Amino acid sequence: MSVDYAARLSKYDNKGTCGLPEEFDSVEKLEEKVAILCQLLSASKHAVVHTGAGISTSAGIPDFRGPRGVWTLEQRGCKVETNVCFEDAQPTLTHRALVGLVQAGSVRHVVSQNVDGLHLKSGLPRECLSELHGNMFMEKCDKCGKEYVGERVATTVGLKPTGRRCVGGGARGRCRGKLRDTVLDWEDELPLKDLEKAEQHSRKADLSLCLGTTLQIVPAGTFPLLARKRGGKLVICNLQPTKYDIQADLVIHGYVDDIMERVMKRLAIPIPNHASSIDSTPNHASSIGSIPNPSCIDSIPNPSSIHSIPNTSIDSIPSLSSFSH
Repeated sequence: MSVDYAARLSKYDNKGTCGLPEEFDSVEKLEEKVAILCQLLSASKHAVVHTGAGISTSAGIPDFRGPRGVWTLEQRGCKVETNVCFEDAQPTLTHRALVGLVQAGSVRHVVSQNVDGLHLKSGLPRECLSELHGNMFMEKCDKCGKEYVGERVATTVGLKPTGRRCVGGGARGRCRGKLRDTVLDWEDELPLKDLEKAEQHSRKADLSLCLGTTLQIVPAGTFPLLARKRGGKLVICNLQPTKYDIQADLVIHGYVDDIMERVMKRLAIPIPNHASSIDSTPNHASSIGSIPNPSCIDSIPNPSSIHSIPNTSIDSIPSLSSFSH
């Protein structure tokens, strides 16, 4: 659950604005706004969806900055009480609706701040997803870059060695590189490939649809604005207000599952049942495989051996601690 994830992070005080009151549109207003959103989706040639913790709350995973969010309660000296763990959480209606929209060609890409792994579990193809803050279920080889997704969360956060070795790639078919978790700690740089892919699609977007996010962390919170710079539309669906509401073409205050159910009904696009998009075979074309078996576990090296991300064309690679002001 997000509680366990938050507890694993290093201490960091500046967690943004937490606990803002939630707002709800009336049923009539909600239906009017959903109709407009459907018109925008139908007219769009390159729609990009940006997701935050709010799309996973109906799966039992608490958000962070909501009225009962992890960090909101932390500021009050309280703790979230929940019995749901990441392994048991299932994709929500919103996760599954996004798969349907991608399959129908109505959405081209999803940019997510979530680490719960529910987008991949829902069946969303990896090539259609940028996970800017990592994935609790994913480990990545620091030598060949192969990604592995397991049924259980990685035992570390902060891009640390997990003690496993890569079993794919290499001249003899066994790379043996070290696997690291992919979940960022506060000062870790964002994953380069996902960051570049998110920026590329955000710049191409003629419609940015934000679901369940207060858009506080940079660059995830500013990528949706790129569509407006080229004449595109910005739609924000969130219960709490965001600092970019005033710039949005449409703001919908409602539960995202309710919004997306109405959207799919109006567009006559079926909501698929979830089925993992992960192929467990090591040679899967998307370079995603199953976590190697325990015989591939080595001793865990000193965390100080973590490699830095190489310089790129991006002027400076932001970290998880980057907030918009």
